[in-house]
Amino acid sequence: MKRFLLSMTLVLTLGTALLAAEPASQAPAGGAATVVAPAVQTAPAQVTTPATATPPAAAPKLKTNRAITVSMFLVIIGSTMGIVVWAARQTKSAADFYAAGGGISGFQNGWAIAGDYLSAATFLGITGLISIAGIDGFMYAVGPMVTFVTILLVIAEPCRNAGKYTMGDILSLRSSPKVVRGFAAFSTVTVSIFYLLAQMVGAGKLMQVLLDIPFKTSVVGVGLLIIIYVGFGGMKATTWVQIIKAGLLMGCGVIMSVLILAKVGMNPLRFFSEIACSSAIQDHVRVLLKHPLAVPGFDYGQRFLEPGLFLKNPIDQVSLGLAWLLGAAGLPHIMMRFFTVPNAKAARKSVIVAMFLIGFFFIMSTVLGFGAAIYLTPQKLVAIDKGGNMSALLLAQYLGGGAGTIGGDLFLAFVCAVAFTTILAVVSGLVLASSAAISHDVYVNIIKNGKAEQRDQVRVARITSLVVGLIAIVLGIAAEKENIVHLVALAFAVAASGNFPVIIFSLFWKRFNTAGIISGLVVGSVSAIGLVMVSPNMTYPKKIAADARVIYETLEKKQSGGIVLAEKELISLAKAHADYEKNKDGKSMLGLDAPLFPLKNPGIVSVPLGFLAAIIGCLLFRDRRAEEMFSGIYVRQNTGIGIAKAAEH
Repeated sequence: MKRFLLSMTLVLTLGTALLAAEPASQAPAGGAATVVAPAVQTAPAQVTTPATATPPAAAPKLKTNRAITVSMFLVIIGSTMGIVVWAARQTKSAADFYAAGGGISGFQNGWAIAGDYLSAATFLGITGLISIAGIDGFMYAVGPMVTFVTILLVIAEPCRNAGKYTMGDILSLRSSPKVVRGFAAFSTVTVSIFYLLAQMVGAGKLMQVLLDIPFKTSVVGVGLLIIIYVGFGGMKATTWVQIIKAGLLMGCGVIMSVLILAKVGMNPLRFFSEIACSSAIQDHVRVLLKHPLAVPGFDYGQRFLEPGLFLKNPIDQVSLGLAWLLGAAGLPHIMMRFFTVPNAKAARKSVIVAMFLIGFFFIMSTVLGFGAAIYLTPQKLVAIDKGGNMSALLLAQYLGGGAGTIGGDLFLAFVCAVAFTTILAVVSGLVLASSAAISHDVYVNIIKNGKAEQRDQVRVARITSLVVGLIAIVLGIAAEKENIVHLVALAFAVAASGNFPVIIFSLFWKRFNTAGIISGLVVGSVSAIGLVMVSPNMTYPKKIAADARVIYETLEKKQSGGIVLAEKELISLAKAHADYEKNKDGKSMLGLDAPLFPLKNPGIVSVPLGFLAAIIGCLLFRDRRAEEMFSGIYVRQNTGIGIAKAAEH
C-alpha cells in the first residue's frame, strides 16, 4: 500500500510540474467564476465593461510567476501527502477510517470544522461578491454564525451521543433500519455531490487560470489527490489536512486585512468613507442599477454600502437566512465531524471554536472584499472574472507589490496555494461523508446486516472512496461549462429541507417513525431541487436579452438627441446589441423563458414542506415500537450511555 501511495504521489507531482511547463489552451473568460454560488449571477448582462477600458480587445488575465506558484503548490501537496502516509499507518479499523477512532480533541475538531466549512466558495466567492455587489455579500458571511448557534444548542451533543459514523446511524435508532439507512445514504450522497461539483469545477478553473493547465487535467489531478487522501488516510488524514488548511487560511486573512487597514491608518471610518467616495465604485453601482445615465443627486457610492444590489427581494433574504440557519446543521460532512471527538463536551467545544474562527474569518473577508473594490476597482475585477472570484488573488498580488514584482508573485503564489488547499480539504470531507454513507450504511448494515469484519469494512470504505472520487472527476469535467450557481444553494436547501427536519424529530419527538423519516427526506429534498431548477439561479437567455435591450435603447435615445456618447458608453452599446442578438431566442435548461419560482433560494417554501411532510407521514403511519424505544434513546443522547469510547492515539 505504501509503495502504491508513494508511486501515485510521484506521478502526480511530476505530472503537475510537466503540465505547468507547457502552456495550455487559453482559459475561457470568467476564470473561476463557477467557484461560488452567488457571485456568478451578479448582473450577467448589466455588467458590461470596465469604466476605464480601452477598446475591448482580449480580456485581461491574472498573471502568475509559474515557477514560484508551482513550487508553492508542490510544497502543499508534499506536506499533505506526508500527513496521509502518517495517518495510513494508524488507520486499521472502521472506527479509525470513519471517525479517527473518536480521538480528536474538541479544540482540534473546531479547527477541522472551520477547515471543512470555509470552502473555496467562502474564501474566493464571498470576497468576490462583496467586491462587486457591496454589502449584500456580507449576508452570505453572517449566516454561518447563526447556523452554528443552532448546531451548538440543538444537535451537537445529541448527535455525538446517539450516532456512530453517519446520519443513517442517528435516523435508524428506532425505525426500520435498512429502509431508513438506504434513504439516508441517498440523501447524503445527493447533498455531497451538489457541494462537491462546485468545488471540483472551482479547482479546475483555478488551476486553469493560474497555471495554464487544461481544465480536464486539473480536475483529474485534484480528484486523484482526494482519492489518495481519503482512501489511505481516512478521517485522521482528512482532519489534519483541514486543520492545516484552516490555519493557513486564517493567517492569510489576517495578513491581508492588516495590510489593507494600514493603508487607511487602521481607521474603519476612513475605510468606509473611501468606499463611498470612489468614482470607480460609483460608476459600477450605476451599471448594476441599470442606470445608463447617472441620476442627478443619487449617491451611488453610499448605495454600495446598502443592501439590495444583489439580493433585491427581501423575501429572498429571509429564504436565504432560513437555509443558512438550518442547512449547515444538516450537511453530512459537518455532522460527521461530531463523531470524531471522545465525548459530548468535546463536541460542544469544537462548535464554539469553529464558530469563533469562522466568524472572525468572515469579518476579514468583508475587509478583503471592500479593499479589492477600493484599490483594484470592480471594473477591473469583473473584466478578469465576471463573478469577481479572482478578487482575493488579485488583491494579494497588489498588496505584495503588484504584478511582476517578487513580493507580489510570492504573496499571490501563497494565496493561490491556500485556495488550492481549501478545495482539497473540503472535497476530502465530502468524499469521506459519501464513502461512509455507502460503505457503512449500505454495505455493512443493509447488505451484511451489520456483521461485516473490520478488515472488510475498511477495504470496502477505501473502494467506495475510489468510486466516489472517480464520479466526482467525471461530473466535474461534465460541468465545466455549466453555471453551477444553483448547486451550492441547492446543497444547503436540500440539507435544510430534507435532512434537518428528520434529524430533529428523530432526536426529540417520541412519535416519530420510519414513515416520517422517508416522507421528510423525499418531500424536502425533491421540493428544494425542483424549486431551484425553475428559479432565477438558472440562466434565462430572454431575460438577459430584455436587460440588454433596455441598455441599448436608452443609449440610442441619448445618441439620437444629438449627444455624443463617451467611449465607455459606446462599448456598452455595442455589447448590449451583441447580448440581445445572442440571447433573444434562447431558453433555460428546462425550456423556460422566465423563472416560475421568483426566489433564488427555495428555503422559505421547501423547509416548511419538509417539516410538514415528516409530520404528516408520521401521523398517518403510527409505529408503537418507535414510541416505546424513545425513552432509551432519549437517555442515551443526553448522557452518552452505551456509546463507544474514544481510541487512544
